[in-house]
Parts: sequence; C-alpha cells; structure tokens
Amino acid sequence: MPDAATDLVTRARAGDSAAWEQVVERVRNGDRAVWEALVERYTSLVWSVARGFRLADADAGDVHQTVWLRLVEHIERIREPARLPGWLSATARNECLRLLRRQGRELVDDEPEAEGGSAEPGPEELVLNDERDAGLWRAFAALSARCQQLLRLLVLEPELPYADVAETLGVPVGSLGPTRSRCLDRLRSSAEVSRIRSAGT
Repeated sequence: MPDAATDLVTRARAGDSAAWEQVVERVRNGDRAVWEALVERYTSLVWSVARGFRLADADAGDVHQTVWLRLVEHIERIREPARLPGWLSATARNECLRLLRRQGRELVDDEPEAEGGSAEPGPEELVLNDERDAGLWRAFAALSARCQQLLRLLVLEPELPYADVAETLGVPVGSLGPTRSRCLDRLRSSAEVSRIRSAGT
C-alpha cells in the first residue's frame, strides 16, 4: 500500500491540480517524503530527455542531478504547480544543451550507427549522406519549438509513455497524434526535404 507522500504525487500526476499545489507547498516546507516521492516518480522523465541527446551515462547523471538542484533553487518561483512536469522536461533539455555547448559538441549526433558486416561507404556516398543529414536537420530546426519538442519526446529510447509526453507538454493525450502528423507534414513539405527528394539522395 503506497504511503501518503507517494499517494499525493500519484494523484498529482493523474491531473489533480490541488494535489500539485500540495506537492509544491510541502516541498517548499522541506517535506522529505514528498520530495523523495516526486524525484522517484519523475526521475525516468529527466533521464529520458538526457538519453534523447545521446549523452554518456556520466553526463546524463550530471544533468539529472542538476535538474533537481535547479528545482530546489527555483521552487519558491513555481507559480503553476500543475505544470511542474513540463518545467522538469524543459530544464533537462536546457541543461543538456548547456552541457553540449560547454563540451563544444554538436547538439545531435547525425551519423547513424554502422551495422555489423556492412560495407564501408565510399567518399562520394559519405558526402551525399552528410549533405542529406545536414538538410534534414536544417528542416527540423525550422519547425516550431513545440513541434521540435514533441518529435524529440516521441522518439526517445526507451519510449516515453504518451501520458508522460502529454503531461510534459501540457496537452491532452488525444491531441498528440494529430499534432505529430501536422509536424511531420510540415517537415515533409519543407524546401530542404523537397530538395533532398528531387536530388534522389
């Protein structure tokens, strides 16, 4: 049987705005049990965002710790407790980007993993692949921030449940499918993707 703190966080996750207000208020007041229940419930969300940026385990761990530290630092400023999952996701993303910039790395690893036993591509193929991938990422970058965030969350490994994606974005679960389709349609109809198709790469 779950304890009172776990039950409170569970009710909050189910969409109980009053429960979210209690969670935030009790964390502000130093309630260790509620804090631990909150961290336990949303650790997987923070880790999923970090894994989406293909961070090394040590770097993902640093991001995870920093996100919770940021929450401690900013808990007094949380004005909409029910949007806390989205705040955690956005903070995790920002910390990932900050880490990658500090390391001087590309934000996304564009190179697909080589399959065992496959032949090495020649120089011309490498150039074409690089051009194609760069074009795709330019097209992706031209999408709205909302579309980018949605598509990133939907391709995380391990897969993030639709309920968690909807909670992170602050939208109904039923809207994810149609929104995803619209975002992909915009991506497919972009000038960059049209150019790639016409080039046959």
